[in-house]
Amino acid sequence: MTMIMNAFSYFLMITLLILLIVPSSFFIDAETKEYPSFVRGPNSWRITPSSDFSFPETDISVMPVLVNGIFVCGFHCSYHGNTCQFAISIFNTSFNGDYRFPQSSFPPQVVWSANRDKPVDVQALLELTFEGKFMLKDANDTSVWSQGTVGKLVSRLNLTAEGNLMLLNKADHIVWQSFDHPTDTLVRGQRLVPGQKLKASISPDDPREGLYAFAISRGVFTAYMDLNPPQIYYSSSVEDNVEFKNKWFGSFYVGDWGSFIRLGNDGHLKAYELTESGWEGIDLLGLDQCSYPLPCGKYSLCSKEGCSCLDTVSESETTFFKPINSTSLDHGCYAVSPISCEPSVRHSFIELKGGYSQPIYSSLFSDTIITLEICKETCLKNCSCKAAIYNLGYCYFLSQVFSIEKNYSSDYYSNSAFIKVQNYPEKKRQNGAVIVGSTLGAVLVVLLICGLFFLRAEKGFEEAEEHCLDNMLGMPTRFSYEELKNITKNFSNKLGEGGFGSVFHGILPLGSDVAVKHQFNIGAVNKSFIAEVQTIGSIHHYNLVSLVGFCAESSNRLLVYEYMANGSLDRWIFNQNRDLDLGWQIRRKIILDIAKGLAYLHEECNQKIIHLDIKPQNILLDENFNAKISDFGLSKLIGKDQSRVITAMRGTPGYMAPEWLSSCITEKVDVYSFGIVVLEILCGRRNVDVSQQEEDMHLLGLFKRKQEEGQLMDLVDKCSDDMQSNAAEVVELMKVAAWCLQTEYARRPSMSTVVKLFEGSVDVTGSLNEDFLNGLTLEPVDTFPSIVLPSMLSGPR
Repeated sequence: MTMIMNAFSYFLMITLLILLIVPSSFFIDAETKEYPSFVRGPNSWRITPSSDFSFPETDISVMPVLVNGIFVCGFHCSYHGNTCQFAISIFNTSFNGDYRFPQSSFPPQVVWSANRDKPVDVQALLELTFEGKFMLKDANDTSVWSQGTVGKLVSRLNLTAEGNLMLLNKADHIVWQSFDHPTDTLVRGQRLVPGQKLKASISPDDPREGLYAFAISRGVFTAYMDLNPPQIYYSSSVEDNVEFKNKWFGSFYVGDWGSFIRLGNDGHLKAYELTESGWEGIDLLGLDQCSYPLPCGKYSLCSKEGCSCLDTVSESETTFFKPINSTSLDHGCYAVSPISCEPSVRHSFIELKGGYSQPIYSSLFSDTIITLEICKETCLKNCSCKAAIYNLGYCYFLSQVFSIEKNYSSDYYSNSAFIKVQNYPEKKRQNGAVIVGSTLGAVLVVLLICGLFFLRAEKGFEEAEEHCLDNMLGMPTRFSYEELKNITKNFSNKLGEGGFGSVFHGILPLGSDVAVKHQFNIGAVNKSFIAEVQTIGSIHHYNLVSLVGFCAESSNRLLVYEYMANGSLDRWIFNQNRDLDLGWQIRRKIILDIAKGLAYLHEECNQKIIHLDIKPQNILLDENFNAKISDFGLSKLIGKDQSRVITAMRGTPGYMAPEWLSSCITEKVDVYSFGIVVLEILCGRRNVDVSQQEEDMHLLGLFKRKQEEGQLMDLVDKCSDDMQSNAAEVVELMKVAAWCLQTEYARRPSMSTVVKLFEGSVDVTGSLNEDFLNGLTLEPVDTFPSIVLPSMLSGPR
């Protein structure tokens, strides 16, 4: 018995020792991660779909690489767009002991970014080599950003407690640091030195570089619009500013102003500190709201009463300007008849008397006193002069009309502003009818009356269209025809041509590339033009081509889009040139991009948008082969509570779903077109290819036959070695196309389901089964009537 008791005591003692020891090692939370503040090279990091920190209320997730105090360096991604920046963020407080999560829920603030203008996708790679290469590559292995230290040996990557990302050599000397390359933000301890500048973002949701900049030079700091020439709206010497004097030593220093200083997309320079309600900023420039360039947009008046168009303070009885958005006047106004560089007799001024000026530092026409008449006459003859400010004999020219400020100070009351406007053409007296009637008789009188009636009706249609454009909400920029002629160098560089017009390359004044579509066949264009402006002008998604602006002037109808460097998808998948070959991963990503864009149109907009013309010619590729849907001229908007809609047949033969024969459609017609495009991408050939033998001419019939023969791999694009080497995966993706091509639209998946399939949360199990194949519609082009509608012959637009 004693031996048994001793054994039990020994066992109990051992058990207690294990319970005391094991929790400190074996039972540690498996999710605990300790992020270092530095890593040694060589090393690399790939963006994965998962993230360690998520902030759903701001659409942000963060995958850390380095952490030091309140600063996190890593990948900052958008939930919905799946686009990421390699960036440094300041969190609202220090992390807890195990570095798993911040102590509060306020989202982080990005204070530096490597690739703000070129976001990358999931599976992008950050790489640090021993030779000094520090670069970010997109998923297709395209270099997006590098810091230029090739040839300098790098020992480690270090994030300091001040938020400075450094590359250090073996002697711990700095080879490169993020503090030398500021974006829109300075953190405490960071200096802005001559030669550097802050560039504001386009908007809170768009981190790309915008208009506003802040810099220091020779003891003077300036805030300006980064145009050519720069438009300064604030300038002050260090010596003249007591508040800043002690914080400046030939540079701009954050000092004790807050956690960070940021130049906002509205031009305000603010110091931010964390409060109980979140990040709050104090304006450092001390300007009132109307002293910024665009508080009310272009051609608008900013006053204590709010924003309004310039017509409201002029004595003219004619309406020269209208609000871009009648429900939100701070969006600015546009000229009803944009001014051109025609002879000055076509121009005049509306005068704003007493205390009106533009906060932008204007160009002084003459350093000597001149008369008001000379000031006005010279501006009329100067094509680049859009307005003139006259004050006590001095004349200032404005090359752009931003928000005009109403000054209530007596120092400015003598200012008068003269805004150049385009004269309306004088109406000619209609006395020709009497002459014609007296010479040619009653028949010609009738013809003339009919002609006048037709012109009146046509003018009424044009006015109705103009009224429609004027009253659309959320309008993009409205350009004049002359502006677009200048942007495109008189339409000299044609990118392509389709059934509704030609597309030209252009460069905006800020240096951004754009594509300008000049529509013709105006009789058939008005409706599609309005549809496109109204549809794409009000929606924003990474996989939809952005509409930058438009022009509706006389009979000219032009649309200005973001420039897509790699053109349309068809030139890459239907070309036998191996130099234009797309690899498997790029093609798979393009298919996913199209699916995301369609899912947004069908399910995430205020109204359901059916594109109705999905085809490779309307899928555009940017410089990194991100795919974006374009051309909304045939699109249809329906209420979210509507399941089906009756509409006239429209689209392109070969991509049209069978239910078009009944003219009663749903968004599943886009799903069908998507299925056709997927097959074309995977097979590298057109859906209907007349160059093939008759039995192989229609891709859908060939697809079903090859499946029955067990030879689907024969369909994989033979012009691509990479596609051939991944043929098994390509064939698996053909299931998606088969699912989307069901004759019964109800059996087709939604586009959001297709996206989930790509992301792994939905599965189409098994091989390509007969149930899918028996539901395919074969050779749909033959089912349509022989009379082809004009809308069906759209071609690439």
